[in-house]
Amino acid sequence: MSELLIPLDKYLAAGLHIGTQQKTKDMERYIYRVRTDGLYVLDVRGTNDRIISAAKFLAKYEPSDILVVSTRQYGQAPVRKFAEVTGVTAIPGRFIPGTLTNPQYAKFLEPKVLVVTDPRSDNQAIIEAKQVGIPVVALCDTENLLGNVDIVIPVNNKGRKAIALVYWLLALQMLRSKGTLAEDEELDLPPTEFELKI
Repeated sequence: MSELLIPLDKYLAAGLHIGTQQKTKDMERYIYRVRTDGLYVLDVRGTNDRIISAAKFLAKYEPSDILVVSTRQYGQAPVRKFAEVTGVTAIPGRFIPGTLTNPQYAKFLEPKVLVVTDPRSDNQAIIEAKQVGIPVVALCDTENLLGNVDIVIPVNNKGRKAIALVYWLLALQMLRSKGTLAEDEELDLPPTEFELKI
């Protein structure tokens, strides 16, 4: 287990660990316990470690080769901010079919790795990533299926604060892994800057 990137109470305050009342076999190993109200709770330490390993993986790529998508409303501001901070390409909002597979499409892209906010709502992007043979990093909740996901970040991918915090931590760790930031250096933006403003 790695050291926590931020204090445990900050993870908990963002609701990063709160899953849903459904779980899939795929996600069982990331679940810490079931609450009395039937909600599955994710293991924060496991999530912390997966953020570190996903960031190391992403740091091996040129930012221009990374595509991050979120069709979900709460994920759109975080992916936009993540792209701004790290230099990756973001598609917040609708993912147009053919973006990765149709060279005739005006906004055709050829990334080397795809990051999605929710495997269910970002399914079209995942299908195309598999067709062109690129790895998929995904924020996965307790009820997600992992069939086409290569790197899982177990997290509450429905919560505004949780999604923002994960993308903030991914950006921070990616820049540290790349050497853009020193190991103990922080981003000059707080995680709240990654949140959708309501």
